[in-house]
Amino acid sequence: MSEDSPFRPALEHALHHALSHLENLEHRPVTAYATLETLRRRLAKPLNHASMAAERVIDELVADTEGGIVGSAGGRFFGWVIGGAVPASLGADWLTSAWDQNAASYACAPAEAVVEEVCGEWLKDLLCLPSHASFAITSGCQSAHVTALAAARHALLERRGWQVERDGLFGAPRIRVLSSDQFHGSVTQAVRLLGMGTACVQGLPSNDEGQLEAATLEAALRDTPDVPTIVLLQAGDLNIGAYDSYSELIPLAHRYDAWVHVDGAFGLWANASEHYRHLLAGVEQADSWATDGHKWLNVPYDSGFAFVAHANAHRAAMSHQASYVSYNELVREQKDWTPVWSRRGRGFATYAALRELGRAGVAGLVERCCEAAHALAVGIAAQRRVELVWTPRINQGLIRFLDPRPEATESDHDAWTDAVTEAVLQTGEALFSNTTWRGKRCMRISVCNWQTNSSDVARAIAAVAEVVQAKCAERVC
Repeated sequence: MSEDSPFRPALEHALHHALSHLENLEHRPVTAYATLETLRRRLAKPLNHASMAAERVIDELVADTEGGIVGSAGGRFFGWVIGGAVPASLGADWLTSAWDQNAASYACAPAEAVVEEVCGEWLKDLLCLPSHASFAITSGCQSAHVTALAAARHALLERRGWQVERDGLFGAPRIRVLSSDQFHGSVTQAVRLLGMGTACVQGLPSNDEGQLEAATLEAALRDTPDVPTIVLLQAGDLNIGAYDSYSELIPLAHRYDAWVHVDGAFGLWANASEHYRHLLAGVEQADSWATDGHKWLNVPYDSGFAFVAHANAHRAAMSHQASYVSYNELVREQKDWTPVWSRRGRGFATYAALRELGRAGVAGLVERCCEAAHALAVGIAAQRRVELVWTPRINQGLIRFLDPRPEATESDHDAWTDAVTEAVLQTGEALFSNTTWRGKRCMRISVCNWQTNSSDVARAIAAVAEVVQAKCAERVC
């Protein structure tokens, strides 16, 4: 780049600030500490009339957002299933912005088109999915659900003589979605966007392990066997990382001519590890699968993947041709498989992450996160007045903090759990979030970052222990 390039100052300043942020995550609070009022005061300036130097814009943006950036890129973030970014994927993401390709088709993004082809094959192999499955790179698991469920909608209604892409849903047979009661809200959003309505989702009772049982599913299928049905199965639910029994449930669903979709937002990545692969036995028999890249693959936001065993249904639900759009029969045209045309070239970051990590690296990342989650849960639960509600089987665990007062009720324990978690948050040492599971408020442990190490775990356990001790002493006094 020439010295007088208009891009150099802004990019050099951005590099400086980015490295400062990443290299100091260990020393920064994980939580955002700037108040809403402070951030608004700094950022809500009158729009300037005159132009401003690009590097000054970058410098002021960094200064004005100080304290408003959550440390989710580092190893002490355990609040939600949010990964960081491995170095190669971050670098590739920067290049993606610099190249600024519209990844709609081969004509406007040739290299991205080929990279997506390669990523699709690598991902299917790594996740142990059928090689013939079609795929899409999306903005996240929610848009992957939209993609896969649109294919399901097409297939189920086509069997009944209805062309939904042409005729819409007015007058069409109503589709239902059967799932355990542990389904994620992103599925609800997906069916809303697809015009199926949230009432189509029926949450069936799950067992003590968070799983949908065969007898429960069959009773629902048998009750109205002629209704077009999507069976939604979990591959790592958000609270305890539960896995349904695919080898039992998928053939059962197929006997009733149902489409089986697997929500594997993070849990599908267990197939990359020989140690955890048994949890997904039989999952390859499903009709579609959805997962995230910005979770366990640790690529930058936003990245998701949809896979569909029936390519014709997938393409029919997504593709559209126009005279002004170039089409190349020799290559996979991305716009035929995704909900949007104008799209970022997410394949570059995925490609870079997979090459940097390799098979062993992805497996190791999954296994380290699971080990760290277990160590966190057991270490925190070793404190007095702490209940281990769910021991992690993968990377998700649940902790409950017990109000020390002798007369404390379950409601008191709920409030105490929220208070302790908030106090831990205020230390800046670690970030956990809370959830309600089986009627109890719990602190959720979620480990998904490639950087999380034993030092991060020990530091988080110590922070929780200190908060519990101080708050219990305060309560007793």
